[in-house]
Order: sequence, then structure tokens, then C-alpha cells
Amino acid sequence: MAKLVKITFQPLGKTVEVDLDQMPYKDHGEPGSFLDVALNHGIHLEHACGGNCACTTCHVVVKQGKELLSAAKDDELDRLDMAADLQLDSRLGCQAVIEKPGEIVVEIPAWNRNYVSEGGESMMAGTAKKEE
Repeated sequence: MAKLVKITFQPLGKTVEVDLDQMPYKDHGEPGSFLDVALNHGIHLEHACGGNCACTTCHVVVKQGKELLSAAKDDELDRLDMAADLQLDSRLGCQAVIEKPGEIVVEIPAWNRNYVSEGGESMMAGTAKKEE
């Protein structure tokens, strides 16, 4: 029997459904993390450090379903202390591993959607003035 989890990424309004038995997909952050799911479903989530818990560009806020996730480790908590707009339910997308089936809603903070990473253009890149 499939262990399904539905993850909605806000404010994009994009929802994906994944089978926990089919994860991880590729080597994006911790196996089975939000970053892993997002990148393998065509959802842009910044990750300037490559998902190594060395920055905060993949910062997300868990709005629903935090009980379905792995507990935050000390390295993640230390890094989150440096994140802009830190909230009680903030997590790093590369470190928060989905462990149980159910429904999860995560918000990608507005400041985070404006970054340009090594992996490609930001979702907001088309609105930015390019330097020449």
C-alpha cells in the first residue's frame, strides 16, 4: 500500500503528491527533503549551497503538517538562527525530511523567491534589471 503525502508549496499554489516508498529521487539535500521533492517536480526552491546546510536560501515555513517531518538537528537550528524572517515553524528545505504520509503546506518566504542561485534563475529573475 502506497504511503502518500501531498505537499503544497505556497504562494505558488503548486501541489505535488508523492509516495514515500518512491523517495528519495536524486541527491538534493537530505534524501526525502522538501528540496528533493521540489526539484524533482519542477518547483524552484533556492539552494545556493547545493543542499548542504551551509546557507539559508532554501528556508521555508511549515504551515501545516510539521508532525510529518523529521526533527530539526542542531546544524539546521544553528543555520536557521541566521535566516531572514525566522519563524517558529521555519525549516531548511534541504534538511526537513518528510517521514510520514499526510498533507503538508509550506510557504516559501517572499525574500527567498528573489534570489538567483547557481542552479538557474530565480522565479522573479524576469522582473529584475540585468547588469551589463
